[in-house]
Amino acid sequence: MFARIYGAATLGLNGHVIAVETDISNGLPSFDLVGLAATSVKEAKERVRAAVKNSGYEFPMRRLTVNLAPADLKKDTAGLDLSLAVAILVSSGQIPEEACENCLFLGELALDGRIRPVNGILPMVLEGAAQGMKTVFVSRDNAAEALLCPDLTVYGVGTLCDVAGHLTGEKALEAARAALPDPDLPDYDVDFSEVQGQAEAKRVLEIAAAGGHNVLMIGPPGSGKTMLAKRIPTILPPMNEAEALEVTKIYSVAGLLGKGRLLQQRPFRSPHHTISMAGLVGGGSIPKPGEVTLSHHGVLFLDELPEFPRSVLEVLRQPLEDGVVHIARVQAALSYPSRFVLVAAMNPCPCGRYGFDEGCICSESEIRRYTHKISGPLLDRIDLHVRVERPAYQELITRRKAESSAAIRSRVLSARHRQQERLAPYGCTCNAHMGHREIRATCQLTEAAQQLLREAFDVLRLSARSYDRIIKVSQTIADLAKEPVIAKEHVAEAISYRNKMQQP
Repeated sequence: MFARIYGAATLGLNGHVIAVETDISNGLPSFDLVGLAATSVKEAKERVRAAVKNSGYEFPMRRLTVNLAPADLKKDTAGLDLSLAVAILVSSGQIPEEACENCLFLGELALDGRIRPVNGILPMVLEGAAQGMKTVFVSRDNAAEALLCPDLTVYGVGTLCDVAGHLTGEKALEAARAALPDPDLPDYDVDFSEVQGQAEAKRVLEIAAAGGHNVLMIGPPGSGKTMLAKRIPTILPPMNEAEALEVTKIYSVAGLLGKGRLLQQRPFRSPHHTISMAGLVGGGSIPKPGEVTLSHHGVLFLDELPEFPRSVLEVLRQPLEDGVVHIARVQAALSYPSRFVLVAAMNPCPCGRYGFDEGCICSESEIRRYTHKISGPLLDRIDLHVRVERPAYQELITRRKAESSAAIRSRVLSARHRQQERLAPYGCTCNAHMGHREIRATCQLTEAAQQLLREAFDVLRLSARSYDRIIKVSQTIADLAKEPVIAKEHVAEAISYRNKMQQP
């Protein structure tokens, strides 16, 4: 008897509905699984066989053939176990086929029939809904995540017996219900009011948050670079629904979603400097998302920037420029989104004192070798460079609270609103995402500002990329000042934030 049941798998960040076709025919007992299945799927034969028997159902002792369609798509997930088991029970006549119409079955089976959670539920149920599915059966631990798709009836089940009992009508299940939504603004346990002094660094980070610009902080050890970086998410605008759904899909595929709720906080990723290229941009035989993708719509913080291998840092060029990373492997070529704010921190030299204190013990060659670990093209892609001075004693002991993150965020939100209104026809959300066409169409400079920029271009020998980035930063400064055009002082401030890397 032939039966067709639907499961799903993921490839990259996209879900794909998989038709699980089973056929039971006369012949010696066998279990053949075809359809470009990875090892985790091929091993499902033994899991499904044991789960069906231990759940009290009969496993057919005849010739069993299972096809996973489409056959040209690599299936690499244990989430097809449940659909395989249901397909076998339908094909053997133990579950009526009409009860499984427009149903999606997602879950890994234990040998005793329990259903375990799997990664990537959100993109799979979204694709299922797009293809006309009405009902989805998932593990109880995945139910909250599946409910993020409002177009499907979700059943959170514990065992294969629960699924079979519901489909045969022996014991109907109650559909899962969504929990109360989280508040609009996420809560953070850090705040800019805890940072004393550092007025220039705070100003730079405010500009970065308002325009989505990349930042490099240079300063001696203990000056507060890491402390400042960890507070950047507290002044970024909250994610809209589309951004939150996209970030949640990424974390779902990566298995980092946790409670399965829609993510509200912008990501903040801080990988160790021993990370590999594959760990940073993604990799594997079937590429998985790396740190640049996990930072999408959030912040990627690279502390001790020169300590990262140069080959690792160089792979950031494409994500920083295009907002997407393309990974090609033998089995798949995938593209992952990587639109993030890069925040980097470094010391000026190996001992950390050059240019800040008199006690630098590094030789000129050591300083040059240390700073040359960061290439010019990478520095050119960082819009804002700021020197973070060691705070004064009086700033540390003062009891007067510094400006809070809420106050800074209000100015950032106002500037972002101006940008969204101006850039809406071009599909951009902030100044950092503008291309040369958008800059020419939307950024208006006064005559004095144009003259200053012309002089800086010749004196500083700026590249075309640097020219565009100075205008983008200038526009953000003008937006924070609520000015309709870019004035001379806005360009002057933007130029002052260019490369601050001191050479001996």
